[in-house]
Amino acid sequence: MSTTPEARNRKEKPSQHTHERHDSHDSHDSGALAWFRALGPRGRRAFAGAFGGYGLDSYDFYALPLSMVAIAAYFGLSSGETGLLVTTTLVVSALGGALAGVLADRIGRVRALLLTVITYALFTVLCGFAPNYETLLVFRALQGLGFGGEWAVGAVLVAEYTSARHRGRTLATVQSAWAVGWGLAVLVYTAVFQFLDDDLAWRVMFFTGALPALLVLWVRRNVQDAPAAAERLESAAESGERGSFAALFRPGLLRVTLFASLMATGVQGGYYTLATWVPAYLDDERGLTVVTTGGFLAAQIVGAFTGYLTGGYLTDRLGRKKTIAVFAALSAVCVLGYTNVPDTADALLLVLGFPLGFCMSAIFSGFGSFLAELYPTAVRGTGQGFTYNVGRGLGALFPTLVGTMADSWGVGGALVFGALAYCLAALALLGLPETRGRELV
Repeated sequence: MSTTPEARNRKEKPSQHTHERHDSHDSHDSGALAWFRALGPRGRRAFAGAFGGYGLDSYDFYALPLSMVAIAAYFGLSSGETGLLVTTTLVVSALGGALAGVLADRIGRVRALLLTVITYALFTVLCGFAPNYETLLVFRALQGLGFGGEWAVGAVLVAEYTSARHRGRTLATVQSAWAVGWGLAVLVYTAVFQFLDDDLAWRVMFFTGALPALLVLWVRRNVQDAPAAAERLESAAESGERGSFAALFRPGLLRVTLFASLMATGVQGGYYTLATWVPAYLDDERGLTVVTTGGFLAAQIVGAFTGYLTGGYLTDRLGRKKTIAVFAALSAVCVLGYTNVPDTADALLLVLGFPLGFCMSAIFSGFGSFLAELYPTAVRGTGQGFTYNVGRGLGALFPTLVGTMADSWGVGGALVFGALAYCLAALALLGLPETRGRELV
């Protein structure tokens, strides 16, 4: 028995029980980077791969919202048609995320991660070649297949290397990659639109979406699935229980699946409403230039990065549910405050940009750990991919609703629907258990 590959794997790599002993040993390590040291060499490489994938996922997503004004002018689009580009991306991402979760449970976390990154990078680049609105809509929808799956797969990969004590902070730091990618997109947007004509600049933004190809090469050579999780997946495969949508709706998991999907719908409905329409609000209704808009968005991005890290700390201290509930309430308040700033007080927008970015990002910090802890290993990828991305697909209706209402209410007035989405998320928490301290099984 000791000569089998499985036995050698158990000797060479940490098992679940090793994590439990390691967690006890780490109780004396309370430094700011204790969570990172606890991952071990292979866990750190998995963290780097997931962090890079999610950051570039964010970059490729923001190529569209930042370019929307130029795209609308180029193709002569209404606000509703422009919003449909984002909604289509997010709706299709629900399918992509659910399928990626199943793949993660069937072919492994790393292989599924590579497929998602390749898909979103390829179709982001193709968006830059779109000759008309209809083609752009199709390419953006296909981009959503990869975009939807990356976070769920990467989060599961890292969660399975992480002990319960550090899981909230570790997964929140992966989430913070979204702010890094967002910030990079704003920097490139500011440079590209400053020096190129708008009709070419939006295409160049999409062409830069080829960056993730470099990450794929590194991940393929350096990242592996967590050994203990891989062993449990093999056991589940032998019993025919791995990667099944049906399993999510069995009596033991039905309630969790429904309420987790509802929570994800509210959080992402609020987030994507703001991510899609705040740049247009600053441009169209506040009359800010490209450079000035970049500065205002920078305040949000710094707030977002800080929010992810702070939320990760709180989700380990207060618990998953309390942290999400607190930031749902604060995000709703920030939306209403941000969109009701008087026309003569643009400086106040800059001040409010930080708390807006902070709250709407901190609410995501507990998602990676919370959703991973709600499901057993055999269907963890499926459960996380399904609930997160069904929430993304349903939440995608909010940007289109805002776009439709913006023609009569104005973008600022229509953004109130983002606040309502956060209220929905808070209500959904009533149907979910607290999972802080739960070991993955």
